[in-house]
Amino acid sequence: MIKNFKWLLLVSLTLVACSSDDEAVVNPDSSDGLPLTAGSADFSKYVALGDSFAAGFSDNALFIEGQKGAYPNILAQQFALVGGGEFTTPLMADNVGGFLGSSTYFPRLYLAPPTTPGGSPSPSSVALPPYSQTSSTTFASLGSTFNNMGIPGAKVTHLLAAGYGSSAGNPYFARFASNPATTVLADALAQNPTFFSLWIGGNDVLGYATSGGLNPADITAPSTFDTAYNTLASQLAAGGRKGVVANLPYVSTLPYFTTVPYNPVPLDAATAAQLNAGYTTYNNGLLFAQSNGLLSAAEVAQRTISFSASSTNKVVIVDEYLTNLTGFGIPSYRQATSEDLIVLSARNFIGTTVGGNPLQVNGISVPLADQWVLSKNEIEEVRIATDAYNQTIQTAATNNDLAFVDAKAIMTQLSTVGITANNFTLNSTYVTGGAFSLDGVHPSPRGYALIANEFLKSINTKYGSNIKGVSFADYRIMFPPVLP
Repeated sequence: MIKNFKWLLLVSLTLVACSSDDEAVVNPDSSDGLPLTAGSADFSKYVALGDSFAAGFSDNALFIEGQKGAYPNILAQQFALVGGGEFTTPLMADNVGGFLGSSTYFPRLYLAPPTTPGGSPSPSSVALPPYSQTSSTTFASLGSTFNNMGIPGAKVTHLLAAGYGSSAGNPYFARFASNPATTVLADALAQNPTFFSLWIGGNDVLGYATSGGLNPADITAPSTFDTAYNTLASQLAAGGRKGVVANLPYVSTLPYFTTVPYNPVPLDAATAAQLNAGYTTYNNGLLFAQSNGLLSAAEVAQRTISFSASSTNKVVIVDEYLTNLTGFGIPSYRQATSEDLIVLSARNFIGTTVGGNPLQVNGISVPLADQWVLSKNEIEEVRIATDAYNQTIQTAATNNDLAFVDAKAIMTQLSTVGITANNFTLNSTYVTGGAFSLDGVHPSPRGYALIANEFLKSINTKYGSNIKGVSFADYRIMFPPVLP
């Protein structure tokens, strides 16, 4: 009996020891339950370089509450748990957005209630009635440099451009540039950072895409991108400095390009017949061109316009990639397909009339101009450039031994199956998906939290840190029309 008691006592002490050890290593503030560590990284002086995503741009504007939730600010908040230092942001003067008196930089959007019975909520500007808010942010310099160097509108070459902080450059950078002649990179390096993030390149194709592919020169040449990006990465990583970079998503994953369908036109039989009669001359012209060897049968089929009594008629568009027959009086028209992307701004344009004439309806009897559509050929141009940029980014990450975030894969997942965490599922559906703001390009606060968490995962993997991500529950999806 005494021997059995001794064994029981030994087992009991062993269980207590195991229990005590478990409690000692379980840490709810770390990603793995172990004591918090920065691993081999030093977060004491973190500087973030990038564009509007880094700045916290949301709902088509930059404003204080949006800036506070920018992914670098969230990263800095988590870095503070493992020795991260102060992280400063060049805050705007208010929560309106835009600049005082500017006709270029606009106040933010909010989701306005329906204006008619049975209608749907729709985005509206806080500058319009009933709120009529006015920005108080001026172009004046803040007289200091800041850790968050996210600059709305910046392309990769802009971070190296002398004078980008002048009045002729970018007003967002001009507000905190050390002097008008400096560069973004120079001001970042002057802070002697111990850690950096670099997510840049979206604007190198985005302007082309959002304009419907109006000007091919808006796409930065891959060779130019490669040279500029490698200069940034190598100088930021000089001396073994650690950091994280991210690649670029396809624009086709953004709700700005996926919300408006290519076939949104409802027609009854009489209206469809009237439209078909109106396009008879055009369709016959195509057949005439084919009979004279100017068009193939396949292109005639592609360009032939036909409507039916249906709720899913395709819009008519202008496509400059078609065989040019304007010299024969045949315009370059066709109906859109699922391979084309109709830009978000077209949602309030399709179906409107020209000069109030009910026979001239935009997108139907009047084809949509290039600015409203990113055609399949233009999408391919953007894809080719994006793939080249991403190869540069991946190679730079490898060559400079940096953490790498596959933002392209993340955005693709958002646009397909969604991403679930903390009992919330985010996807790229406009308004209701939770990941994107009302401008259809920039993330919502919760979307920025997702980005920050993905950055943290890559940082932990690369540098052996175990910094826990933030909870989606702590970040809203959209902002109310009035903020303090």
